[in-house]
Amino acid sequence: MHQHDTLSLNGISQPVLRIALGTWAMGGWQWGGPDDKSAVSTIHQALDEGINLIDTAPVYGFGHSEEIVGEALQDRRDKVVIATKVGLNWEGSEDDRHIFRDSRSDHVRKELEDSLRRLKTDYIDLYQIHWPDPKVPMEEVAITLEKMRKEGKIRAIGVSNFTLEQMDEFRKYALLTSVQPPYNMFERDIEKDILPYAKKHNLTVLTYGSLCRGLLSGKIDKNRVFQGDDLRKHDPKFMEPLFDQYLAAVKELEEFAQESHKKSLLALAVRWVLDQGKHNIALWGARKPEQVKNVGEALGWSLSTDDMREINAILAKNIKHATGPAFSSPPTR
Repeated sequence: MHQHDTLSLNGISQPVLRIALGTWAMGGWQWGGPDDKSAVSTIHQALDEGINLIDTAPVYGFGHSEEIVGEALQDRRDKVVIATKVGLNWEGSEDDRHIFRDSRSDHVRKELEDSLRRLKTDYIDLYQIHWPDPKVPMEEVAITLEKMRKEGKIRAIGVSNFTLEQMDEFRKYALLTSVQPPYNMFERDIEKDILPYAKKHNLTVLTYGSLCRGLLSGKIDKNRVFQGDDLRKHDPKFMEPLFDQYLAAVKELEEFAQESHKKSLLALAVRWVLDQGKHNIALWGARKPEQVKNVGEALGWSLSTDDMREINAILAKNIKHATGPAFSSPPTR
């Protein structure tokens, strides 16, 4: 692995691998139910592969994902950077949850205590606001998080799904370390604003959806049927006529990865994210140990300018109507 595959985050002493483990699917919600034994094994496998940043959130399985992370890391807490989130709330029964944004100070305090308990730890390395709450002044939530940081309960503060204006306002009151937006070869809106902003202000960019909900894993074909509460049932990319366009691009990208670098599509997709900015960390979502066994394939090499040009040409040729991940945005309170 070369040095460009690790980086340091402001406020966190331990350098991290630029591939982090995403644990949304482990919570089970919107991913067809949990499998705890497999999830714990996946976290252990990820650590064995060199991953040392685990990203989770209370809303992933309504606390379940955090509990799994806490269980898996019991005897290895000091070796891992834990990133979790705050600012979403929910009500309703297990079968009918209503999720909404909630960054009121008392809720944020309660969420922190709940996360610490579930994660079996007395501090969180990176605490991120999951979605901005337009009903709470940015000053209020920023000051609350900054107090927690000074108390030592959190080491660093991040935001997710924020605009530039929201980050500007937040940074007046608190030290901001990172931003977490969606980003992959197929969803590139952040190149216009978030990426240049992060570079200018020295923010780490944790990119979620690096594999575009599995589309860039090379494992999804035309006959795939999404069951139950799988969020891909509502994603336009997985519906006709777009599904065909994206699958055609996937096929060509797969051939390009193999012919040019003798790599899998998955490795190409992750390497592409890393090579878009030296402060980028790619979140690699997984729920089975075998899904993280090839992490190393994305490390220790890079894409040239010609490679990038070729990839852009493949995308332009196949995808006539690109669509973003806006379908997954939660409502306000």
